[in-house]
Amino acid sequence: MRNDSHNTFDHVARTLARFIPGVTLERGHEMAMTIHTSGQAIVYSGHQEAAEHYWEQLKGAGLTMAPLEQG
Repeated sequence: MRNDSHNTFDHVARTLARFIPGVTLERGHEMAMTIHTSGQAIVYSGHQEAAEHYWEQLKGAGLTMAPLEQG
């Protein structure tokens, strides 16, 4: 994910907690802070098919997504 000027910390945290398995609201807020301070953060690392699914969900919720990296 990338930092942007139109999503709130709460929206980012809630969206991450909603779509990324194992991410709690608290962890979502931590990730939102990392995105804000660093400009971007990896929010999921795993199988390509799952990553593509989560990427589409997060993008569909209005988050600013970086291109998927092949791993």
